[in-house]
Amino acid sequence: MCGRFYVDDETAGVLERIVHEVDLRLGRIRTGDIYPSQQAGVLAAKTAEQELEDIRWGFLRQQKKGLLINARAETALQRSMFGESMRHRRCVIPARHFYEWDAQKNKVTFFREDGAVLYLAGCYNRFADGLRFIILTTKANASVCPVHDRMPVILEQRELADWIYEDGYTQEVLCKVPLLLGHTQEYEQQRFIFDS
Repeated sequence: MCGRFYVDDETAGVLERIVHEVDLRLGRIRTGDIYPSQQAGVLAAKTAEQELEDIRWGFLRQQKKGLLINARAETALQRSMFGESMRHRRCVIPARHFYEWDAQKNKVTFFREDGAVLYLAGCYNRFADGLRFIILTTKANASVCPVHDRMPVILEQRELADWIYEDGYTQEVLCKVPLLLGHTQEYEQQRFIFDS
C-alpha cells in the first residue's frame, strides 16, 4: 500500500529536467507530504512528449464514499475501475520517499539507498472534477514486508518512457520484483514496566 509520499525540491527539479517544457500554468510543483485527495506533479503523456500534469490523488468510488488511492498490480488490468486507464493512461509519480505504518502505528519512511528519486507506477482517469491518479502496488519485498504486505510498483528512470508509452511493457513491469529500499522509523513506542 502507499498512503502518503513526500516530494522535496530536488525531486521537483528532477521532474522539471525530465520534462523539457514544463507548462508554466502549473506554477511550482507541490512539495512536502502528499496526502490522498491532494494535487501532485505526475508524469503522463498526452502527446509524443512526456508532460508534467498536476493531478489529484485518488479515484472516486462509483457507489461508495471515499477514494481508491491504490490498485493491485496483479488485478488492475482486469478490474473495470482501472483496466482502461492501465491500457491507455499510465503515469509516473516521482517521490523522495513514501510512508507505511507498522502494526504499532509507527510511521516508517522508505527510500532508495542510493539517494535517487523513487518513480512510482500509476495510472490516471478523468472524472467529473478533473484528472485523478492512483498508485499501483505489488507484494512487498524483503525490505518492506516486516512493516506492510504491499508496496508501490517502483520504476527505474530508464523505464519511464516505456511504462508511459509502450502497451506491451505494462505486463513486464507489473510482474517485476521491486528493488530493496532503505528505511527509517521516525517514532518508536516505548513500553515501560514498573516493578511494584
